Amino acid sequence: MAARGAGPRGLGAAGRPLAAAEVRDLSWPQARETARRAGSRPVAPLRVELAEALGRTLAEPLTALTDLPAFDTSAMDGWAVSGPGPWRPAGRLLAGQPAGVLADGAAVEIATGAQLPPGATAVLRREHGLLDGALLHDRAPGGLAPGQDVRPRGQECHRGDQLLPAGTPVGPSVLGLAAASGHDLLAVHRRPTVELLVLGDELLESGLPRPGRVRDALGPLLLPWLRAAGAEVLGRRPVRDDFGLLRDAVRHSPADVVVTTGGTAAGPVDFLHRALEAAGARLLVDSVAVRPGHPMVLAGLPDGRHLVGLPGNPLAAVAGTVTLALPLLHMLAGRAAAGPCVTPAAEPLPGHPRDTRLLPVRRSARGAVPLAFDGPAMLRGLALAEALAVVPPGGVPAGAPVELLPVP
Repeated sequence: MAARGAGPRGLGAAGRPLAAAEVRDLSWPQARETARRAGSRPVAPLRVELAEALGRTLAEPLTALTDLPAFDTSAMDGWAVSGPGPWRPAGRLLAGQPAGVLADGAAVEIATGAQLPPGATAVLRREHGLLDGALLHDRAPGGLAPGQDVRPRGQECHRGDQLLPAGTPVGPSVLGLAAASGHDLLAVHRRPTVELLVLGDELLESGLPRPGRVRDALGPLLLPWLRAAGAEVLGRRPVRDDFGLLRDAVRHSPADVVVTTGGTAAGPVDFLHRALEAAGARLLVDSVAVRPGHPMVLAGLPDGRHLVGLPGNPLAAVAGTVTLALPLLHMLAGRAAAGPCVTPAAEPLPGHPRDTRLLPVRRSARGAVPLAFDGPAMLRGLALAEALAVVPPGGVPAGAPVELLPVP
């Protein structure tokens, strides 16, 4: 259990390979930190067009290439005016049109987003303006203040300002900000590739369960979750309960990370440990003190790839995913580690006597509420859950803080 200080790829603080006892039954925090360290590796960023950056992670801080706004603009439809009213209307100014100098006492009709003409002192909203013959009057309550309804140049940022840090996932709003601030390309991390190997002769891909056969619930459940972690999923492949088939599937998978379901314990057809040994893998985590999900595995393959072995029971596999797969993939994708989300327990959260427990919960005004149907083979509670509560050994009393892991 002496995995504190373990370095990447199963090396101890002194650079030696970890012994089997040092990677077995790690605590939940130790296991997650080991997975993060396994994913730490410097990779040259890619420079891609904005549309291609969606779903990736910023490899460099996003800096502004221009002031935002780049010039003084109107925040409302109305009139750009110069000096105190009343004003003499002098034409119309639309967004995208060049703006001439506005003389003192003059007004020009203006659209939202149009460049404010030099000499303008404020924008009079359309609903506050009254045209009376050749003059425009102000009907705004309290009068028109200098600078009113003007977006000044650089209000949001100035050229060279850091807008977002490296490690930020690129979503639609990031793309919009990048475009507004002048970017055509973004420096992003390559998405790690993942292949899901679903082990077991008993699994069906369609239809109703029948004697001895059950539906594969983990393929539909895990693939979207892995994509949400920043991975490029190469596909899902069923593998029968055969040592040679599993060994070859692990050896020849093209993915950066191979994720398996089932086969992590010591049953008669649990071949994962043998297959890893035959593939020359090095165990980094071999079981974790967490319930459900105790027999989970993280291994480093000789060519630098990784394997995450998840238990076959659905909720146990989810526990393995959030414990090992997500921290590994987040690091490989270059995502910054998020701080813990902590909330009070609305009622007592039952714990395991010795191990961390991951408990499906929903949020309420009073805090986290535990859900029923939370057994290792169950998904009903998870389907209703908004998060997984990280319950330390012994449980959490009502009102005490508890960490929550998001459920996508």
